[in-house]
Amino acid sequence: MLKRYLMAAVTGLGMIASTVTAATLDDVQARGKLNCGVNTGLVGFAAPDANGEWAGFDVAVCRAVAAAVLNDASAVEFLPQTGKTRFTALASGEVDMLSRNTTWTFSRDVDLKFEFTGVNYYDGQGFMVNRDLGVSSAGDLDGATVCIQTGTTTELNLADFFRSNNISYEPVPIETNAEARQQYLAGSCDVYTTDASGLAATRATFENPDDHVLLPEIISKEPLGPLVRHGDNQWGDIVRWTLNALISAEELGVTSANIAELSAGTNNPEINRLLGSEGNLGEMLGLDADWAKRAISVAGNYGEIFDAYIGESTPIGLSRGLNAQWTDGGLLYAPPFR
Repeated sequence: MLKRYLMAAVTGLGMIASTVTAATLDDVQARGKLNCGVNTGLVGFAAPDANGEWAGFDVAVCRAVAAAVLNDASAVEFLPQTGKTRFTALASGEVDMLSRNTTWTFSRDVDLKFEFTGVNYYDGQGFMVNRDLGVSSAGDLDGATVCIQTGTTTELNLADFFRSNNISYEPVPIETNAEARQQYLAGSCDVYTTDASGLAATRATFENPDDHVLLPEIISKEPLGPLVRHGDNQWGDIVRWTLNALISAEELGVTSANIAELSAGTNNPEINRLLGSEGNLGEMLGLDADWAKRAISVAGNYGEIFDAYIGESTPIGLSRGLNAQWTDGGLLYAPPFR
């Protein structure tokens, strides 16, 4: 019965998506703002600051796209989405794109009729426990109560992990990271499981973060990235190549400090094409020559954005790891601008 219900829900999302106009760029420009779906609140990735301004690693992608297409990084309406609501919001056209720590999977790409436009964070699912629990491995969690967000890949990953290790658990379903934080700290669950980056971000908000341990096991691949609806190739290209521009800028040494100088022209043809002093890449997207320059100028290149919001010098304290440039042994790699 549950399987039939889920299949019907998936089919419904596909039908909704097929009815939404394909001219997203025209809609965004006519509206004068980008509607971007983000997390309901995950510090470092997407959360309002003390002034109510949204900021974070995923938010920076939304602002870069807005700068590219609207020449205004502030022309974004951030629409918080839970794990359950995010796909309906995108399929229905409520949001123009999602930049909400969402895992690229086969069924989401193919069956839900979405198009992932790249990976902005290579992640994996982990576990967090209170140090007082005395647990050093996920294999020691037999009989544990586990807080887990509904509507996420973590549900199936968790079931698979416990089953393959022949141990049991009791799920404590939650819908938002804020709810997970509250339930976990209140002792309603022994364990919180989600993407390892999300665990680090959540732990950073605790009064005593050192009292909580991220267990060593990473039990899944979670390539996180922005996504759009199927059926609008131009819009998909814009979001994809805006992300690629941020990644390539780091590789090419284009930063917030030198972009004005480099955009006047350099001896590197790829930098010139990226920043619009040579070629017509902007025209191919339906944008002007300075689209990528504007996107990069908002918060800098990928590395600058990473360091500012989630890097080792922030309370979240994430190392680059798999998210280092390919030239530094990581997986980060953008196709060439030519």
